[in-house]
Amino acid sequence: MTSVPVLRLHGADERIRKRVGELVVEPHLLDWDSACATFRWDQARRAMGVLPDGALNLAQLALDRHADGPHGDRVAVRWLGADGRRQRITYRDLRERSNRFANVLELAGLRHGDTLFVLAPRLPALVAAVLGGFKAGLVVAPLHPQLGPEPLATRLERGGCRVLLTTEALYRSSVQPLRARLPGLEQVLLVGEGPDTGAAMPPEGTMDLAPLLREVSAQFTAPPTAPEQLALLQFTSGATGRPKGVLHAHQAALSLWMTGHQALDLRDGDVVWCTAEPGDFGGLGHGVITPLLHGVTVVLDEAGFDPARGYDILQQQGVTVWVTTPMAIRQLMHAGPALQVPHRCPRLRLVTSFGEALGAQPVWWGLEALGLPIHDQWWQTESGAVMIANTPGLDIKPGAMGRPLPGVEAFVVLRRPGGGVEVLCTPEAEGELALRSGWPSLFRGYLGEDAGYRHCFARTTAGELYLTGDCVRRDADGYYWFTGHAQDLIRSGGQSIAPREVEAVLVDHPAVRDAAAIGRPDPVLGEAVEVFVTLNPGCTASDALRVELLAHARQWLGPMAAPHRLEFASHLPYTRDGRLMRRLVRLQALGLPA
Repeated sequence: MTSVPVLRLHGADERIRKRVGELVVEPHLLDWDSACATFRWDQARRAMGVLPDGALNLAQLALDRHADGPHGDRVAVRWLGADGRRQRITYRDLRERSNRFANVLELAGLRHGDTLFVLAPRLPALVAAVLGGFKAGLVVAPLHPQLGPEPLATRLERGGCRVLLTTEALYRSSVQPLRARLPGLEQVLLVGEGPDTGAAMPPEGTMDLAPLLREVSAQFTAPPTAPEQLALLQFTSGATGRPKGVLHAHQAALSLWMTGHQALDLRDGDVVWCTAEPGDFGGLGHGVITPLLHGVTVVLDEAGFDPARGYDILQQQGVTVWVTTPMAIRQLMHAGPALQVPHRCPRLRLVTSFGEALGAQPVWWGLEALGLPIHDQWWQTESGAVMIANTPGLDIKPGAMGRPLPGVEAFVVLRRPGGGVEVLCTPEAEGELALRSGWPSLFRGYLGEDAGYRHCFARTTAGELYLTGDCVRRDADGYYWFTGHAQDLIRSGGQSIAPREVEAVLVDHPAVRDAAAIGRPDPVLGEAVEVFVTLNPGCTASDALRVELLAHARQWLGPMAAPHRLEFASHLPYTRDGRLMRRLVRLQALGLPA
């Protein structure tokens, strides 16, 4: 098989090019233009053995077809307990566990189309329960185990939760205090927090599933599943507003398989580790379901991400594809070289990042620390799969989201007053990112928000487009650059200013660790640019440094986009997957409660 360089950085100097001499097997998407011209979604159907109009169930495609085939004894999940315990679960074992869950869920009274909420840490039971729910025809609603009381209650109330599967510890700490607020919560099903364990005396109002899981049959025949049948209810992070309940169908499997093939470049024998929680769509969709659709091994680490543990996992587990977030990358960068020096990861061949724009600096850091660049990707909970990516077969432009994957048609548009949408065709176009509707994992609705769902789409000369709400710039080579969320744009003096452009200039200053720019109401300008910064270790906040940073920003941004005010902060609010919660920054700046 032909070998190609791991990286061909666009515009990189010779010093960098010489440091990227390692060769790997040819990427799946080496001939980008040809792949785009010949792409058909039937490629995913054929690869997974799905008939064009046949039944399609996420669990059967991700699990049963492998368990019944030559890879039945391959390890599907390597579970790493926070206390040092380990489990290796084969595809055949995982099928039996998911079958038991499907049988137990039916015994618990759940029927086709009902919703099962799942609140659990990274445990084998979490994976088996989700897959079992898919088999039983349920809509599975995973929740992040570290949600605070108010965000958790909001999701359970808005989702009309009747049945919740969780652990005893999470029930006592997170759910029990809210029980009076949740009169519709009829059943709480408890799963053990480790291998073959269960609650000895479950709390009142709950049911311990451990005895039932041991007694029920390991055989389960899933009813035929229509491709459009709903499979997932996933709540957005709330980074740009209140969380929305996003609905996905089983047909999303086709897009997720393509994400693994095109963006993750998965191949036989890979070991995939994702640092995101399966309670978030990225952690479940790209960290669990996508690798299982490809029949490879998933590393599931119960502990939260820690730089030292992270390096150990990459090395000791022989991870080949690491799917992570900007927050985890920043943690490694700030930990310094002392941790990375003893670790060598010869099997690691691809590192990808999602959740928020990565920026240019981590790409170069990846070359220095790991010998590999970090490949940024773009997707949303609504898109259901990666849409735009820097793939191993493409030149990387550090800081860019990448190019639209084959099968994805992207546009830059402007929303006009009165509701019209204009498609911008010029090079270096700036506006809102829009995608042509019709890919299999495009969300099927917002829970209880039909009007909000319809507002996401527009009829244009390019056909029906999904309006993402993210602002981008498309360069002359067809690469897309994230500039901010549409609702975060700062309108100052008749100009639209992208917060990320302001933040990127400030982070380039050696004293600044992180920055968040917002628009503060101004009687003359409409909005004035205000920025909050955190400082690197060894740097001290002072009036002199404030003046220096404002001058630095003005030099590089010009007077229109430069901040009018700069404040020092001890920390900035981020979601669990590394998205800056600019909404909270704005509220805090105005002295309002979050």
